Order: sequence, then structure tokens, then C-alpha cells
Amino acid sequence: MQYHEPVLLKECIEGLNIKPDGIYVDVTYGGGGHSKEILKHLTTGKLYAFDQDEDAVKNKVTDERLVLIKQNFKYLKNFLKMYNALPIDGLLADLGVSSHQFDEAERGFSTRFDANLDMRMDRSAKLTAAEVLNTYSEDDLKRVFKLYGELDNAGKLAYFIFNSRKEKAINTVSDLKQAIERCVKRGRENQYYAQVFQALRIEVNKELEVLEELLMQSVDVLKPGGRLVIMSYHSLEDRLVKNVMRSGKTEGEIDKDFYGNPLTPFRVITRKPIVPDEEEVERNSRARSAKLRIAEKL
Repeated sequence: MQYHEPVLLKECIEGLNIKPDGIYVDVTYGGGGHSKEILKHLTTGKLYAFDQDEDAVKNKVTDERLVLIKQNFKYLKNFLKMYNALPIDGLLADLGVSSHQFDEAERGFSTRFDANLDMRMDRSAKLTAAEVLNTYSEDDLKRVFKLYGELDNAGKLAYFIFNSRKEKAINTVSDLKQAIERCVKRGRENQYYAQVFQALRIEVNKELEVLEELLMQSVDVLKPGGRLVIMSYHSLEDRLVKNVMRSGKTEGEIDKDFYGNPLTPFRVITRKPIVPDEEEVERNSRARSAKLRIAEKL
């Protein structure tokens, strides 16, 4: 199964500051690229990896130091407790959709193929993108596109979808493009469709709620000195990551003690996010929008 090379691999591994006998977690196993690199740095240490996608599980490398858990990473704390693996020395997350998921036409993640609008990362989940488009109210559609796609004409977009589906259900990529063609800004078609697809994907997979849960659980599962290494691909994710690393809260406001000292569970290692250089972007187009942030548990 073809997975593309992992983004910012060297920087992620350096960020984890791996101890050979430590316990590490890769919550987005995917093609196993980051996990394989972590294993190279372990001796008696252990790696717990999470992925809810069946294709990723088929990719598991045989290594007794690796435990691959076929679950959404929102169950991080429960499973680590079950495996008696708490507290941990480092946690890595490479968020968003893998290149493999984009390249599999029938998954419906990409605007390049005319496929059914699926977009489920966990194929046993019930909600698909087609269901969102065909059953959500006009107001709910507007909320999804405004909030998760950051589209300034979200109301118009919701109106066209809502009215178009009365004539014919919107089940495929071409159905959707046909329904919304009058909303698309000329010359910016690709970017517009990418924002529409991003919004649907985030809604289907509840990506921001799940990320919030992961970030809040990371405070509890990391040991003092443990590293949190998160790579995001759009501003909504990056904002959440930045806020929690800075303040321990998703909203980002910092609590202070009686003397005015900041109360935060993390020390931020990356004042500004690490981004790939031109050479990496050329080699791996998925790296283009990547932002890597690193923090250490106090």
C-alpha cells in the first residue's frame, strides 16, 4: 500500500527528544513513517500507535515494541491506562488526511476524482459527507461552511445546496460541483473546492472536537519533561494547538497565580511553528501547509 513520505520527519523526531527506554505515542500511524523512525531510536522503550483507518492497520510493522490500536485517538487516555502505559515520555500527532486517503478515489476526500462523497476516516462510522449535504438544514450547512471552511459566502453556498438537493440528491463529487458552480469564484476554483471539502471532512470526522480532546488529555498523560509534538495543516487546527501549548486551554487565555505568574502545564519549545523548506515542499506537495509545534510538559 503506497503512502507518501512523512512530513518534517527529522524535526518531529528531534522534537520528541527520544529516550531509548521511554514510552511514546504516535496517534496518527498512517503509513507508519513517523513510527518506524521512533522505533529506530528505542532500545527497551515502547511505542503505542493509534489509527482508526483499516488501511493503516494493514501497514503495521512487525516489532514487539510496537502496539497498534485501531481506535480514534480521542480514546488515548483510556487505552494507555488499559495497557498500563502511563505516564508517557512523548506524543506525536500528524493531523489531517494522509496522502493515501486523498489518492484513493473511492474515499471521496479529493476533488480530483468523481467519486461518492464519503470522507469517513473510520469506515465503520455512520455519517458521510453525502449525508451531511442531503440531510442538514440550510442553517447547519451554513454553520459548517463558515466555521470549518472559513468561506465568506457560506450562506449562499448553503442556499444552493439546500435547493439543488430538492431536485436531485447530492451523492458524488460532480453532483456537488454542479450544485455549487454559481458560488465558485472564477480563477480560484481549486482553492474554493478545497475549502468546501475541508469543511465537510471536519464535520464528518468531528476533527476539531477530537483534537480538543487529544490536547486536553495530553496534559494528563505526559510525564514532566515529556514532549508534545503536533503537526497541523490548516489554521483552525493550528490555533487550537497553539492555544493549548501556551495556556493549557483551547481558548488560549492564561491563568495566573496570586503573584501574577502564569499557570500553564507546558513550556513552549517553538515560539513560531516549524515549516518545511522549499525542497521538501517540492518533493512532497502535502508538506506545503504543514506547521509543526512542540511543547514540553512542566
